[in-house]
Amino acid sequence: MRFLHTADWQLGMTRHFLGGEAQPRYSAARRAAVRALGALAAETGAEFVVVAGDVFEHNQLAPREVSQSLEAMRGIGVPVYLLPGNHDPLDAASVYTSALFTAERPDNVIVLDRPGVHEVRPGLELVAAPWSSKFPTTDLVGQVLDGLAADGVTRIVVGHGAVDILVPDKDRASLIALASVESAIARGAVHYVALGDKHSVLDVGSSGRIWYSGSPEVTNFDDVEPKPGHVLVVDVDETASHRPVRVDPRPVGTWRFLSLRRGVDDSRDVADLDINLDLMPDKDRTVIRLGLTGSMTVTDKAALDLCLDRYARLFAALIPWDRHTDIAVMPADGEFDDLGIGGFAASAVQELVSTARSSGEDAEDARAALALLLRLTEGGAA
Repeated sequence: MRFLHTADWQLGMTRHFLGGEAQPRYSAARRAAVRALGALAAETGAEFVVVAGDVFEHNQLAPREVSQSLEAMRGIGVPVYLLPGNHDPLDAASVYTSALFTAERPDNVIVLDRPGVHEVRPGLELVAAPWSSKFPTTDLVGQVLDGLAADGVTRIVVGHGAVDILVPDKDRASLIALASVESAIARGAVHYVALGDKHSVLDVGSSGRIWYSGSPEVTNFDDVEPKPGHVLVVDVDETASHRPVRVDPRPVGTWRFLSLRRGVDDSRDVADLDINLDLMPDKDRTVIRLGLTGSMTVTDKAALDLCLDRYARLFAALIPWDRHTDIAVMPADGEFDDLGIGGFAASAVQELVSTARSSGEDAEDARAALALLLRLTEGGAA
């Protein structure tokens, strides 16, 4: 038996650093990742899809977002089982019980709206642990595992949340206890555990049967999500008593959120940065968070600003990584001697240079004024 394990679609998600037309393109890419599951299911012969929580970004979605999301799920073509998670719990305002969702839900979409066993077909069951609030007071997965027997039925657990070994806060009531999950696996009561909440592919524990699929489209930078944009193709051999499992991560995402750190001290470093940014493919689907450190002349800093201005227009977003950015700008000796100006203007420039070299409150403004002057005198865009 083969199925697809995915999670954390968070349809309707926005990212604060995406402006203009980039945000609508990103939203469309998240729906496209859902539609891509249809082709993957057909290619692999998957029997069904499980979505382990956070199908939607939240319960208060625009009607258009709900309708477009359901249409994307319709196109998958095989049964799609949705688990409510912490972003879209089954509370009083749940999207899953809204009039729009219930009216437009395709026949192949099934909401795992109660804890416990859901039969897929004779001999195959899903064991669901849906969230009914954003702040559960117990281990929801542990609850549905309690009392399950090893009776020859193939069982797939579908849960959402953090496993206790992955977080420092061990006192959180909602943590999934790894020991209870591994115990259920060891006694043969369940055979695979499909989890959501982590947005990067992750194999938990030592059994090879407990996995986070991650989000099918990136949601955070690569220093936080090392392996986003995947769906898991899961094989369970129902002909063997111990149900061997094989998991194959498949890439489906098309966007990248990259964190870069560079040292910039002179024009050569600026040129190297320019080359590296230029060589990056798919700029319109790439977000760069850039941390820059160094000590530069006003001339080199002006060249850096021009470089960054250009790529900010080409990438989906190019944003500063504030905690890793520290550039000191200081006018070099003779840097403003060849501007071809004299008299009062030359005296004003020298005064700006003196202020820029100081540590006073006006130093930053003086450096900015000098950079603008350089751009104007060199014919650049102000």
